Amino acid sequence: MVSDLHEIISLAKKGDQHAFRHLVTVYKGTVFRHAFALLNDRMEAEDVTQEAFVKIYFSLPKLENEYAFVSWLTKVVTNLCYDKNKKLTKKKAAESEELDENVVSKGPSPIDQTVIKITIKEALQNIPLDQRNALILREIQGYSYSEISEMLEIPLGTVKSRINAARENLRKELQKG
Repeated sequence: MVSDLHEIISLAKKGDQHAFRHLVTVYKGTVFRHAFALLNDRMEAEDVTQEAFVKIYFSLPKLENEYAFVSWLTKVVTNLCYDKNKKLTKKKAAESEELDENVVSKGPSPIDQTVIKITIKEALQNIPLDQRNALILREIQGYSYSEISEMLEIPLGTVKSRINAARENLRKELQKG
């Protein structure tokens, strides 16, 4: 199957649309799950999934090594999520500022906020995106440290430190609840 997949990637690189559709079918679930894990928003993850495959379609002929396809695809999705997260953060900050100006006392009290239990999904959203990405790639998607290092194009030591920091930050977030 692996060699067949590499043949399909090779055909898709040459412009075979049937082969590209097959790649989309094979990887759309993986791409969506990774995007959703990073963004925690179904609609945004769907948008990133579509953007990723459009980008892959036009960039695929430039891929030098078919065996690097999965790493390359993961990197494209990760970068799109980083960009989307920046936009969402700016949008949320603007909305929050607008709410602060218009609704001073309608938010939950500090006591109510401490009563709300933080779930793992919510806690993950409170750790830095680079740490969250490394942790998700390792713990949820099961990649090795060296595979993550290749995908993110960062040193192995940085991968390990990000995962360690993510675990510590996640632990702190969960203890808040």
